[in-house]
Amino acid sequence: MANASSTPTLFSPARFGDLALANRVVMAPLTRNRAGAGLVPSPLAAEYYAQRAGAGLIITEATQVSRGAQGYLDTPGIYTPEQVAGWRAVTDAVHAEGGRIVVQLWHVGRISHTSLLPEGVQPVAPSAIRANAKTFTADGFVDVSEPRALALEEIPGVVAEFRTAARNAIDAGFDGVEIHGANGYLIDQFLRDGANHRDDAYGGSIENRTRFLFEVVKAVADEIGAGRVGVRLSPVTPAGDLRDSDPQPLFERAVERLDTLGIAYVHVIEGATGGDRNVAPFDYPALRRRFSGAWIVNNGYDRAMALDAVASQQADAVAFGVPYLANPDLVARLEQDAPLNTPDSDTFYGGGAKGYTDYPTLEDATSAA
Repeated sequence: MANASSTPTLFSPARFGDLALANRVVMAPLTRNRAGAGLVPSPLAAEYYAQRAGAGLIITEATQVSRGAQGYLDTPGIYTPEQVAGWRAVTDAVHAEGGRIVVQLWHVGRISHTSLLPEGVQPVAPSAIRANAKTFTADGFVDVSEPRALALEEIPGVVAEFRTAARNAIDAGFDGVEIHGANGYLIDQFLRDGANHRDDAYGGSIENRTRFLFEVVKAVADEIGAGRVGVRLSPVTPAGDLRDSDPQPLFERAVERLDTLGIAYVHVIEGATGGDRNVAPFDYPALRRRFSGAWIVNNGYDRAMALDAVASQQADAVAFGVPYLANPDLVARLEQDAPLNTPDSDTFYGGGAKGYTDYPTLEDATSAA
């Protein structure tokens, strides 16, 4: 459990490992496809995140750990000096407003397209199984490309990419990192038997299928300290055309292994990402009992649900996604039970300031009245 008073509320401060939070409202990672040349975060990104610094914790948009980890157009990286410098402008802006921010590190695995990768490079995956999924390219949404299976001797290199990205994150001024183990991307592909048909040390048994997750998180924790590390999981989401024949024991074991590393938090998507919370049966409280760090819940939480989740200690914090697109001052709006701005779905992905940094705050609305 996170350090907390005996009667925590959504607006109480907390400490998750080495992360000191002013409240328990978390900004979930939200892909915006607005990186500039060289996949460097733009100056607008610094403004966007700084506007949302009232969150107890900001988790950035998913950020690729290497050139071969990219799966969508104009998503930022954290593997070049220019990208690190771009992120430093973001973290400086957030810290100037008193916020805390971690970067979400991802490798998309098979959810990619050859047009987004270096010439001649195929997407990689635990097994050569093409997903029935689309990704966003210069030509719009297209079917993902056929992946190739990672050779056993290649896997340590991918683990090392996460380790290096984590070090780059600290150099960029981040307070920590979140490892993206959810939503059908590479780590999730290793976990779930719908995508992992390997017959070596990384496939077959639950112990083997949780090995890649464990090795990545251990490498990152060893590099930057476990207290600065979180992990995101999505046990039953069908995102990325992914499924597992028996997710309960799989994810319980995954969380047990994470707990041995002493990481700061686990961030769980309940149900289908951005959709039905009851897409498949799953015992989330049983999952939580296997982890002694902080527990962040996500997916479809409104104000009442979030207040109850923290007050009843079902969760230590609640992550909000879409509401943060349109409400930079979401914490204040939740605290005052004020109306929320409506997000413009046409500006979710790509573009400039419109639908990104131009949403009004409560203070703006008062001034205009």
